[in-house]
Amino acid sequence: MSVKAFELVPAVERDLLMGDKARINIECIECCGKHLYVGTNDCFIHHFLLDEITSSKGKPSYSSQKLLHKYLGLKKPVAELRAASALERLIVLCDAIVFLVDMVTLETMPSAAGGGVKIRGVTAFCINENPVSGDPFCVEIGVLSSKRRTVQIYMVYEDRVQLVKEVSTPEQPCAVSLDGYFLCLALATQYMILNYNTGTSQDLFPYNSEERTPIVKRISREEFLLAAPGGLGMFANAEGISQRAPVSWSESVIAAAVSFPYVVALDENFITIHSMLDQQLKQTLSFRDGHILQDFEGKVMLASTKAVYILVPLPLERQIQDLLASRRVEEALILTEGAQRNIPKDKFQILHKRILQQAGFIQFGQLQFLEAKEHFRKGQLDVRELISLYPLLLPASSSFTRCHPPLHEFADLNHLAQGDQEKVLRCKRFLISYLGEVRSTEVVNGCREDVDTALLKLYAEQDHESLLDLLASDNACVLADSIPWLEKYHKYFALGLLYHYNGQDSAALQLWIRVADGDLQDSTRSDLFEYIVDFLCSSCSLELVWKYADWALRKDPTIGVHIFTKRPADKDRSQLNPDDVIAYLGKHNQALLLYLEHLVLERRIQKEKFHTHLAVLYLEKVLSLLSKSPTGEEQLNRARERLQALLRESSLYRVQFILGKMESCEQLLLERATLHGKLEEHDKALHILVHELRDFPSAEAFCTWASSSRDSAYQRQLFHLLLGVYLDGNPPGKGQAACGGGGELEMAAVDLLNRHGEVFDPIRVLRMLPEGWSLQLLRPFLNRAIRANMHACRTSQIAVGLAHSENLQLLHDRLKERKKPIFVSEKKGCHLCHNTFSEPAVVCLPGGVPVHTHCVAQRVRDSPTKRQLTNSSNHT
Repeated sequence: MSVKAFELVPAVERDLLMGDKARINIECIECCGKHLYVGTNDCFIHHFLLDEITSSKGKPSYSSQKLLHKYLGLKKPVAELRAASALERLIVLCDAIVFLVDMVTLETMPSAAGGGVKIRGVTAFCINENPVSGDPFCVEIGVLSSKRRTVQIYMVYEDRVQLVKEVSTPEQPCAVSLDGYFLCLALATQYMILNYNTGTSQDLFPYNSEERTPIVKRISREEFLLAAPGGLGMFANAEGISQRAPVSWSESVIAAAVSFPYVVALDENFITIHSMLDQQLKQTLSFRDGHILQDFEGKVMLASTKAVYILVPLPLERQIQDLLASRRVEEALILTEGAQRNIPKDKFQILHKRILQQAGFIQFGQLQFLEAKEHFRKGQLDVRELISLYPLLLPASSSFTRCHPPLHEFADLNHLAQGDQEKVLRCKRFLISYLGEVRSTEVVNGCREDVDTALLKLYAEQDHESLLDLLASDNACVLADSIPWLEKYHKYFALGLLYHYNGQDSAALQLWIRVADGDLQDSTRSDLFEYIVDFLCSSCSLELVWKYADWALRKDPTIGVHIFTKRPADKDRSQLNPDDVIAYLGKHNQALLLYLEHLVLERRIQKEKFHTHLAVLYLEKVLSLLSKSPTGEEQLNRARERLQALLRESSLYRVQFILGKMESCEQLLLERATLHGKLEEHDKALHILVHELRDFPSAEAFCTWASSSRDSAYQRQLFHLLLGVYLDGNPPGKGQAACGGGGELEMAAVDLLNRHGEVFDPIRVLRMLPEGWSLQLLRPFLNRAIRANMHACRTSQIAVGLAHSENLQLLHDRLKERKKPIFVSEKKGCHLCHNTFSEPAVVCLPGGVPVHTHCVAQRVRDSPTKRQLTNSSNHT
């Protein structure tokens, strides 16, 4: 695709060069700074001074001033000119002779020996632009000889020429380029790379020198451009490897030059310009009769036989902007990145970021959102440039102004979409995605308020699920801008979250309560009431809790009480005094009951007043249900179960007080029995259970419960008491008949003995039982009693036997120790005083250790609390 990269500008007009001499033709040119040298076929060198002129319209042009022309004294055309700036000389090839000419005077330079500095028999030469000598007053050149298949390397000084190296080639070379130690040669049938220092060579590819003129052009350090078969321009480095794709030339290319990032080629009728970055043809200029194309220090010059021209490159930024204007984003980016080597780093970074941003907006306008996002990210776009396209998204307090010159051509999103609502919607979805990704990065530093406010507005408008996540997390939404927007889209719950984030909890609660009461419509949360309760539960402000708890309790006391029962107990949150809560809940009976259950059953607070209060509320609930007609049996049973469980498990309530409240109620006999049990009035409790309720399982359960935390003797006493109640309930003179007829109490007694026989004292039971009872009824009890008695007897016998055996073993060990001899000598010392023994009387410590008798006596006197030694004295 075409792009205007160069303008063709005349440098030296025909009249200025040759006047009316029609036969004079240009053979070669050389340019050094502003100095232009032209060699002609009449053996003259013409010296011009070039001045660049910029017109009022910005178009470049050149004016030339002829300073001098000099005849070289030879009859052949000047074939080649090369500027040797280090020597302030021109190196001239004319009539197969290379010699030096002064740049200023164009005089031939004599040598110290009086002759000219000359090299003869030369067909072509080149200057090493990457010299290896390091001598600033020396020029290295490579020379092709007309008589031998060699390449010669010379060091050219002001007064002498020194042959450094001569390298043989397999064929006669016809073109050469030199870089460092590397020679790139065009032979008769192929190209090759030759290292003249090591002698190694690398064949590149074949070509036919008779069909086309070879081109060998150094383009950068150790890299060359060659004319290859098939009309290709091939790149090759010093290793013979092509690291760039080839460019497609015409078959008739006669010269080439490089002005990065472009390759310029000249054929019979045209100048073609290709990019080295993507190898595409960028520009074509008509140019007839051209035969010279060279680049001099970045300046590309052409010559026909009669005139000299300059290809003036347009500024890269203008080229890039032209590409962007024609929507050729990829080409613009490739050109920008390729220009990095020619632009200072700081300036390039600024340019590169801007081009990326412009490219992003172009692709954004084409709805290529993935590509646009990537360019925005790499170009570090101020995200407000994008937000500003969307009307009203930036907060009114924002100080942002768009970049100048602008990064895009859009006034706003409506201008971009041209009324296409689907396009508008897609753009808004993209912005939501993009802002969501960048809001936590450094890209939004300094503009967090603008980003978060814009994101909130988009979320609210699009009914996006992330709105609540945004407001529940750390955010910088501008409150004044956000309130009307959230109200517009009925996002009252979200607005409450925003109030809360900004420390306005009271405003948040008032808004949520209006929604919960139906005054405002917002379907965001179906469990808003529960949320309000949880919010109050976790609130650090006790003032808010007391202010709004009454509303929650009136709406639903079972959930509203969670404000007090589920409040976290941490040091950062003010705690509620239970006494204050109980007083506050006085008018909410159900909530009060639930709160007391929380204190007593969950938190296990050991305070009598809470336990008593809860028991009274349970009792009042039961009495209330009993007074109703008809009574709800299921509800009554649940209420009594809770009361009975509290009476059994708690030991802190006022028993007499509770008992007094239920004395008049004959229907709460089981509860009264439990209370008598708490007062250790077990006989009364069992009398109620056995004689009034006739509830024998409950009587047995009572005995188990009442003795659960006591020893086995207490438990046995309770069960004997229950057995006595059963037996005493039988009228006199009817014991045998009862046993024979299966009286209710007697059968309960039999069942008690048979089920809990291990608890009873069998002897005592036998004494208590009526004489007329059948042994068959008591068989399970007696079997268990006899078995238990025999087991206890045998276990005792085993224990006695084991103790006797252990005693015998210890006695054996003692006798064994006493039979061992104790050795005492003057060489052996006392274990206590470490002095030797002077007499045979000693005391033996456990383990056979002898000590003095007086040492043991002293030890006993000094340590009366220690165990006295009982070992007998031994005499040897």
